[in-house]
Amino acid sequence: MFRTRLLSGILLMVIALVTLITGGELLFAVLLLISLIGMSELYKVFSIERKAPGIVGYIFAVLYYALVYSEPQLPGEKLTWFMMLFMAYLICLMAVLVFAYPRYNTQQIFAAFFGLFYVAVMLSYIYQTRILPGGVFTVWLVFVCSWGCDTCAYCVGMLIGKHKMAPVLSPKKSVEGGIGGILGAALIGVLYALAINHWGGAEASVLTYAIIGAAGGAISQIGDLAASAIKRYHNIKDYGKLIPGHGGILDRFDSVIFTAPIIYYLAILL
Repeated sequence: MFRTRLLSGILLMVIALVTLITGGELLFAVLLLISLIGMSELYKVFSIERKAPGIVGYIFAVLYYALVYSEPQLPGEKLTWFMMLFMAYLICLMAVLVFAYPRYNTQQIFAAFFGLFYVAVMLSYIYQTRILPGGVFTVWLVFVCSWGCDTCAYCVGMLIGKHKMAPVLSPKKSVEGGIGGILGAALIGVLYALAINHWGGAEASVLTYAIIGAAGGAISQIGDLAASAIKRYHNIKDYGKLIPGHGGILDRFDSVIFTAPIIYYLAILL
C-alpha cells in the first residue's frame, strides 16, 4: 500500500514538474495522451475500447482538447463552441446506437458519453489551471491537494482510524483518516503558500490556499472512492496494466481527476 501511494506521488510530481518547466504546450500534449489512455481503460470495462462508441469518444476527446487549446476570446463564444461540440458528440453516439442496433446497448453508449467528461474534460483542467494568471504556482495545488490528502489520510487512518467511512466500498478508509487528510491538505496548502511567497515572490493568500487545500482534499477523496465504486461494481481489481503491479492511469489519477476542476474554479473565485 505504501509503495502504491509513493508511486502515485512520484507520478503526480513528474506531471507537476512538467507544468513548471514548460509554458504549457508539453503539459497539454501529455494530458491529451493520458486522457486517451484513461478513456480506453474506462471503455475496456464496458467492452467498447476498440469499437465504434469508444472510437467516437476518442475523436471527440481530441476535438475537445483542440478547442481548449484554441482559447476562444469571448466567454459566450467559448460556451457556444463547447455546447455545440458536446451536442454533436451525443448525436453521433445515438447514431451509432441506431445504425448498429442491436450491437451496442444503452449502458455502453452512456459509458462512452460519460467517459469523455469523467476523464478528458476533468483532466484538461490541469492545463486550464496552468494557463491562468499565476497558474505556474496555482496548478501545483492540484497535485499538492491530491497527494498530500492521500498521504495524510493514510497516516492518520493507520494511527487512530476507528470509524469506517465506506465499509462496503473501501473497508480500510476511516472517517478519522478522511478528516486528517482534509486538515493535512489545508496545512500543506498553507506551507506551500508560504514557500512560493518566500522563494517565488508569488504574493499568494495563505488563507485562500488553506481553503483550496481543504476543499481539494475533500473532493480528492470522493474521486478516489468513485473510481473504486466503478471497479467494485464491475468486479475488476485495476483499470489497466500500464504500470506493472500498480494498475493503469485511472488507478493513479482517480483523485486528480476530481481535484483539477475544483482547483481551477476556486482559483478563479477566490
